[in-house]
Amino acid sequence: MDKMPLKARDVMHAGAQCVPENSSLMDAAKMMRDLDVGCVPICGTDDKLKGVVTDRDIVMHCCAEGRDPAQVKAGELAGTLYWCDADADLNDVLDLMEIHQIRRIPVIDMTEGHRLVGMISEADLARNVTDRQMAEFVEKVYAAS
Repeated sequence: MDKMPLKARDVMHAGAQCVPENSSLMDAAKMMRDLDVGCVPICGTDDKLKGVVTDRDIVMHCCAEGRDPAQVKAGELAGTLYWCDADADLNDVLDLMEIHQIRRIPVIDMTEGHRLVGMISEADLARNVTDRQMAEFVEKVYAAS
C-alpha cells in the first residue's frame, strides 16, 4: 500500500509563538534566545501573521545600521510574507521555499480562520525529504542571486 504524501502539518514544528508587531527587536531577539530558534513570526493586533523576523534581519537591518534594537519595532522588518497552508503537499512547500530562497516558512491553517499553527525549518525538511530533495533545496536556496 502506498504511503500518503506528507503535508505541511506532518513536518512542521507546531505551536509557533509570535512576537507582536509593536514589540521591539530586542524582545524578538530574547524570544528567539529563549525558544532556541533563529526566527519568529510577527503577528498583528488582529492575531494575523504579518511577517517573519530572523536573527540575521536584526543584525543586518538594525544593529549594523547603528539602530537600537530596543527602539525598532518588529513590524518594521516584516518584509515580504511567504507562508503555506497546513494541508499543502510537502513537495509544493519545498518548491515555494526554493523559488523564494527562504529557509523557514510559517504554516497557516485555512480551516481555522487563517491561524498560524506552526513553522517549517530546514531541520524539519532534513528529517522528512530524500537526500536528493535536500541537496536540491540547499543548492537553490543558498545559490548566489
